[in-house]
Amino acid sequence: MNLVRKLRIDGFVLAILATVAIASVLPAGAGFAPTLDTIVTAAIALLFFLYGARMHPREALDGLKHWRLHTLILAFTFVLFPLVGIALRVLEPSLLSADLYTGVLYLTLVPSTVQSSIAFTSMARGNVAGAIVSASASNLLGVLLTPLLVIAMASLHLLGTGGSIQISARAIVDICAQLLVPFLVGQLARPLIGAWVEKHSGSLKYVDRGSIVLVVYAAFSEGVREGIWHAVSAWQIGFLVLLSVLLVVVMLWLTGQCADRLGFDCGNRIAVQFCGTKKSLASGLPMAAVLFAGQPVSIIVLPLMVFHQVQLMICSWLAARYGSQPASERSTTPLPTAR
Repeated sequence: MNLVRKLRIDGFVLAILATVAIASVLPAGAGFAPTLDTIVTAAIALLFFLYGARMHPREALDGLKHWRLHTLILAFTFVLFPLVGIALRVLEPSLLSADLYTGVLYLTLVPSTVQSSIAFTSMARGNVAGAIVSASASNLLGVLLTPLLVIAMASLHLLGTGGSIQISARAIVDICAQLLVPFLVGQLARPLIGAWVEKHSGSLKYVDRGSIVLVVYAAFSEGVREGIWHAVSAWQIGFLVLLSVLLVVVMLWLTGQCADRLGFDCGNRIAVQFCGTKKSLASGLPMAAVLFAGQPVSIIVLPLMVFHQVQLMICSWLAARYGSQPASERSTTPLPTAR
């Protein structure tokens, strides 16, 4: 446990890794798979219902006064990241299989994290209020923008070899039914249950995380039945780790440079860096289960799972370094240098 704390490895990520290991050894059988799919569908709906009940619409409205900050963060999340994902297609098929590249492209389309973006901004003594609004707005918009971006990429034949990933009309209905409708119902129910949700947020996070663990177990159970570990080699996983490190470092540098060029102060620049470089596993995994139904979901979500852990470790180190530096030094150094 001391090693886990020292490395700042998120316990949720450890739970996901354990779930992958269990699914690899004890996958759900084909006979139980339809029942598990029904359970997962209900869990995803519950997850997005809680997202809706938790987010106050006023947060997005209050954030309009910092429109330059939020516009820059959203531009990195939903414009620059996808463009980088498209550019990375040069790695297919020599370094990434079609399914792994689909996963890499998909991770660039998902919204930013909420909890860790805010936590790291606070640790680094940045603009926490701005981080709360931007991260919340990213997830709010991501419910709609991520599926639309996936549909756009599929129509351009960028997802899978030869456009093998197709988003049908039925899939769009499923997206609305499983993601958007529960989210909107949660927003409508917020006046009635919002206070209760906030009061029990500590307990409800286990409902959130339990839902995602179920998605991971179902996806990797199916993957094991289809031979996922024969389709992905150790060196490909190692390459995903290296690629994730490069992506995080480059994006941290770019967000810092852009914030500096646009004249943002230290606190806002920190918010841009930690909100504009993160990708949400909590939102991305459930969406992938819906968007890529009938596809090798276990392989497609693998790059997002790797990226999530890498971003946590690098950003936790960076936030700690920022927090220990004088404000003047933090305002002039995009990435802290070792002392």
